[in-house]
Amino acid sequence: MFSDLSKAFGQTGDPAFRKVFFISAGASLVIFALLWSLAGYGFSFFDAMIIDWAESDGWFASALGTAAQALSWVLVIGLSLILFPSVMLMIIPLFLEDIAKAVEAKYYPELEPGREPPLVETILGSISFIGVTLLVNLIALPFYLFIPVVGYFLIYIVNGYLLGREYFEMVAQRRFPLAEAKKLRKKNRGRVMISGIFLAFLLMVPILNIVMPIWATAFMLHRFERTRRQAI
Repeated sequence: MFSDLSKAFGQTGDPAFRKVFFISAGASLVIFALLWSLAGYGFSFFDAMIIDWAESDGWFASALGTAAQALSWVLVIGLSLILFPSVMLMIIPLFLEDIAKAVEAKYYPELEPGREPPLVETILGSISFIGVTLLVNLIALPFYLFIPVVGYFLIYIVNGYLLGREYFEMVAQRRFPLAEAKKLRKKNRGRVMISGIFLAFLLMVPILNIVMPIWATAFMLHRFERTRRQAI
C-alpha cells in the first residue's frame, strides 16, 4: 500500500496532474466567488436594516450592527476555507480520465484505454457522493462530539469507508461494469477500507486536502490494478 501511495505522491508534478489541479481550483474559486457575491448582496439588505435601527437607537445599535456584519463575513470566509476541499472533491472526478491516463501511461502502458464514463453519470455520481458523505457525517456528528477518543477514530472509519468505496468503484468502472466493480470491492473490503482511511487522513490535513482528490484517484488506481491482478 505504501508503494502505491508513494507512486501517487511521486507523480504530483505530472503535467496532467497539474492541469487537473489548476482547472479544479479555478472552478472552485469561481463557485465561491459567486457565493461570496450572493452573501454580499444579502448583507447589503442586512446593513440597510442595521443603519435604520442605528439611526433610531444610537451608538450601541451601530456598534452591534458592525460586529454582526464582521462576524457574518468571518463565518462566510471560514466556511469557504473548510468547504473548499469538498468542492474540489466534487469537481475533480470530472477529470478522472486525465489522471487515470497519466498514471497508466507511466505505470501500465500495456493496458487498453479504459471506459470513459458519460459526463452526466460522472456529475450525478459526484453530487451523490458529496450528499451521502454530508448526510452520514451529520448523523454521526453527535458520536464525533460527545464520545471521547472513540469519536475521533470514528471520523476516520466512517469517512475511510465512504472514500474507499467511492474511489475504488469510480476507478474500477473504467474496466468493469458497476455490478462487477462493486463485487470486486466487497471481496476486498478490508484492503479498500484501509486505503480509504489513509485518504480520510489526508482530507483532514489543511493544504494537503486540496490536492488529496488527485492523489486519491492515482492511489486507488494503483490499488485497483494490484487487486485485480492478484485475483487473476
